[in-house]
Amino acid sequence: MIHLLDAQTIGQIAAGEVVERPLSVVKELVENAVDAGATRIEVALRAGGIDLVEVVDDGLGIARDDLPLAVRRHATSKLGAASDLESVATLGFRGEGLASIAAVARLTIVSRARGEEMGSKIVAYAERTDPIEPAPAPPGTSVSAADLFAGVPVRREYLRSPAAEFNRISSWLSTFALAYPSVAFTLVHDGKESWAMPPAGDLRQRLATVFGRGAAETMVELDGRAARDMRGSLSGYISAPGSDRPDRRMQILVVNGRLLRSTLLAGAWTAGYATYTMTGRYPYGVLFLTLPPDHVDPNVHPTKSDVRLRYAHQVVDAVRRAIAATLRDRAAAALREAVAVSLAPPAADVAGAPARALFDAMPPAQGDLPEDAGAPRLRVLAQLDATYVAATDGRALVLLDQHAAHERIAYEKIVTAARERAPSEPLLVPLTFELGRSESAALDSALELLREGGLEIERFGERAYRILATPAGYGARPFDVAGLLDDLAGEAQQRDARERVWASLACRSTVRAGEKLEPAEMAALLDGLQRCENPMHCPHGRPTIVRFDPDALGKIFKRI
Repeated sequence: MIHLLDAQTIGQIAAGEVVERPLSVVKELVENAVDAGATRIEVALRAGGIDLVEVVDDGLGIARDDLPLAVRRHATSKLGAASDLESVATLGFRGEGLASIAAVARLTIVSRARGEEMGSKIVAYAERTDPIEPAPAPPGTSVSAADLFAGVPVRREYLRSPAAEFNRISSWLSTFALAYPSVAFTLVHDGKESWAMPPAGDLRQRLATVFGRGAAETMVELDGRAARDMRGSLSGYISAPGSDRPDRRMQILVVNGRLLRSTLLAGAWTAGYATYTMTGRYPYGVLFLTLPPDHVDPNVHPTKSDVRLRYAHQVVDAVRRAIAATLRDRAAAALREAVAVSLAPPAADVAGAPARALFDAMPPAQGDLPEDAGAPRLRVLAQLDATYVAATDGRALVLLDQHAAHERIAYEKIVTAARERAPSEPLLVPLTFELGRSESAALDSALELLREGGLEIERFGERAYRILATPAGYGARPFDVAGLLDDLAGEAQQRDARERVWASLACRSTVRAGEKLEPAEMAALLDGLQRCENPMHCPHGRPTIVRFDPDALGKIFKRI
């Protein structure tokens, strides 16, 4: 038998979609406060929000006559017709938030609209709404939700401890505050102020709260000019190369002031940081996208935690290009900090030492660094443990990882040669080898990309192959085919296919850790590295060069 559900049941079903835990209540009320033009928002909790959530703001307030409608389902001041859904410009618009909270908690609203001499109070719970009462109140609105899920014990038992629920709220609110630096936020828990954020002229003040002080100091402001062909604007802060996290949770995205799941632009983060971060590690930061309202559809989830973009591919590509351009500029600046503008003239014993063929084919300079006659010159000191190159400019100590550095040089040469379709270097005697069934399948899938990168391999029988040519400049090197196949089988799939194959190709055709170098070869490595587009990291994301300035050395020797 089919029958209509009663209003209370309908309300609790709808509330189940909108209100999952205390954080859901905080999110709805804080977003309402922002939509009301608040410049100060205070969130007070008791027992992690399970017993009480109260949000107080100094926004426009709710007129006395509108209070009964405010707690009604599908009543809102933010939409007038269905056509308005095509260009939503506010955080809230569904008209379900307050009604859903009232369905699972005791909701009290005290508000005083601008121009009114006295505030008004209304209390709603389930389908019951008390009469409006006069109440003393400053301009703005105070909304409290008490005893969350008291009438739905199963949902209440699902909640975690008060401390865990509080941590969720604190994390979300501090992150949300990044999008509204002109608004002051305060969080109070069990009567004690947990933290307060005054209005911030510099967003970096709030980055420290979300990402940590040390991380915030090294974050790089995003160069949004690379996204200028996108309708809208892009800004934000991203982690410097070498700073990363074990997951994507700190990749924060704000679209038109709406804090969203980071997965929307996950591919843009990965592609933008190509070869700047290690496999299995993830960059972090916050991106602010401002798009025309009719290009964003937030009406895809009851919690408004996700959106659809009208031109998603263009937006993702613009974000990728902006991240990549910012990192390239950062890498060039970091190199200027890490090494001097030019190399010292080689000592007498260095001048006579020949540099082997593996250093002959450096990538073409992307524009030499500007000469500075007053800048100290970098002088190679020694090779350490047949793995690192030590150099100095007379003020700081510079260490170079010889394999990572040469891998970066080789990778950029491979990329350049593939882009320009440069010829490979044929071998006088082709190298023939055989593989097992699984290794043969792995190699077959990568043959075309290897050929684009300059390594020409052809089949020479059943599961037999021969190498006919190698990337130009590396013909004299013993090529590690087994190592390459191991890389291709074990490399995480988060990287682009070409990037993975060419990075492995570069890795297996360059100088190794433990290989002795002549002084001229060490100097050539430094020279070649400073001509690279990304000189600070190998294509797998490891650092190539580090600098110990006097302050760093002073800390090591306890002088500072």
